[in-house]
Amino acid sequence: MEENPEEAQQLRLKKGIELFNKKCDFVLSVANLKQLPADNLEEIAFAGRSNVGKSSLINALFGQRKLAKTSSTPGRTQQLNYFNLDNKVYVVDLPGYGFAKAPKEIVQNWQKLINTYLVGRANLRRVFLLIDSRHGIKKIDEEIMDMLDKAAVTYQIVLTKIDKISNKELEKIIADTQAIVAKHTAAHIMVLKTSSEKNLYLDELKAEVADLI
Repeated sequence: MEENPEEAQQLRLKKGIELFNKKCDFVLSVANLKQLPADNLEEIAFAGRSNVGKSSLINALFGQRKLAKTSSTPGRTQQLNYFNLDNKVYVVDLPGYGFAKAPKEIVQNWQKLINTYLVGRANLRRVFLLIDSRHGIKKIDEEIMDMLDKAAVTYQIVLTKIDKISNKELEKIIADTQAIVAKHTAAHIMVLKTSSEKNLYLDELKAEVADLI
């Protein structure tokens, strides 16, 4: 008997919701790769330009307002912040990239930390690459995508702040993003959309994470 696609999707969503209702604790902030925890758990990571809304999205996924630190000042997250979800998976909030106003040396250190982590972490299952839906994929995002392609690290685009644009604009940005994704070998074909402020489409992202573990 064939499985009903709609029922299968509902089951996926249910598993994702159940996973993110589990206990999630902050573990540590990593400023040096020597501080990385043991790789006994699988990891998923959130990456994106500074101020794209990584911390806000993580908080919205877990329904906790202060799990990940948020700030209106771009570049506030300067370390890899680790969270343990139900002893099943590490959720990693990566430093934002592309923040030009920070001192050059700090920017270089951030980039080195991110790059080394992404290409060298064997238990990293997927990077969720956040893109502000108001601006789309920028040159620096494509540079990160190229790096992930070369390292064979699977990543998936997540459009953020979709409540800030119209449905017509959203349709266009999704189509434009899919066209770019098609050119990248390590990119997941499905483009996700979210709004942390309005709690829109978060269950699909939760289901994607649940599928990985």
